[in-house]
Amino acid sequence: MWLFVFFDLPTGTKTERRAAALFRKALEKDGFTMMQYSVYNRYCASRESLDVHVKRVRGLIPAKGQVSLLAITDKQYGDMINYWGKVERARPQMPQQLELF
Repeated sequence: MWLFVFFDLPTGTKTERRAAALFRKALEKDGFTMMQYSVYNRYCASRESLDVHVKRVRGLIPAKGQVSLLAITDKQYGDMINYWGKVERARPQMPQQLELF
């Protein structure tokens, strides 16, 4: 599964800018990658892993602003089409998944 974090945080004051920067840095520390400036995503190998990261993000949310989370399946993520300018680029490599038998 893939977990997306969308956010719109205020940056009018020095305190708000610091809170927004700390939120972004905490997302990256937790394994999220920036897709766009206010859109981060992370691969989660299971629903349990996804739930853990949802709880972590909920604990990071600053006092002001809006944060939205969206979970989608690997198949839905695979159907995404990305364009940069007018040229289509291939999707980044998915993380390798360890299978135990």
